[in-house]
Amino acid sequence: MTLTVYFSGTGNTAHVARLFADKMQGKCLSIEDEADFAAEIAAHDTIAFCYPIYGSRVPLIMREFAAAHADTLQGKKLIILVTQLIFSGDGARVFTDLFPKDHFDVIYAEHFKMPNNVCNFALLRKTSEKSTFRCMKMAESKTERICKDINNGIIKRRGFSPVAKLLGKAQGIPWQGDSANPAAIKGTMEAKAKSSVKIDDDCTVCGLCATVCPMKNLEIADGKVLHKSNCTMCYRCINLCPHKAITVFFHKKPKWQYKGLY
Repeated sequence: MTLTVYFSGTGNTAHVARLFADKMQGKCLSIEDEADFAAEIAAHDTIAFCYPIYGSRVPLIMREFAAAHADTLQGKKLIILVTQLIFSGDGARVFTDLFPKDHFDVIYAEHFKMPNNVCNFALLRKTSEKSTFRCMKMAESKTERICKDINNGIIKRRGFSPVAKLLGKAQGIPWQGDSANPAAIKGTMEAKAKSSVKIDDDCTVCGLCATVCPMKNLEIADGKVLHKSNCTMCYRCINLCPHKAITVFFHKKPKWQYKGLY
């Protein structure tokens, strides 16, 4: 039986992870869940990792999780399913850079095109309801195919070609730098984003952002929302803030918010 482990900022990856786990009739856990992940990973031969791609790289929060469980993952069979907006090159393959060569056996890797959740960057438009529905149907049919392939012993590794790796580097190096480093590297866009949270005067200090932050980066103190310079750029707080009062990295106030796939 396959264990599915995922991180999802605003719902896209959670949707894919749950579709896959349901089809495979296996357990599905968010890395934010209160669970004994070392025991869960040890108890399963095959682990599916699902995460969104940021700058053709694994999100900081998932890299930290992977580093914490590297020993338990040794010798396992891995399935890597990633979500992206347009194209990430080698978004699934870069997960393997976090581990020694032949640390595990990747038996399947695939990319899913999903709706845009970056709600305040001018070049990225809101995904229409029609396109969102199309993404959901495509995710369902692709998941069906993936599960059929896996059950039939068919191995596919999207993003593992030399060309995909080269295209991924073009985006990944400015964002994170060395894809093998679980930390945010000084001088990269990711490192700058970690401490780029801004809260404007529309904030009512309702505390929702602090509650939903997966990195525990936000806290309420002295009647204000403060950040600890540890943002993973998931965009959850930006999309959920009832007053659109918080931004990260891109500081244009959002005109719309992405509520995820439900």
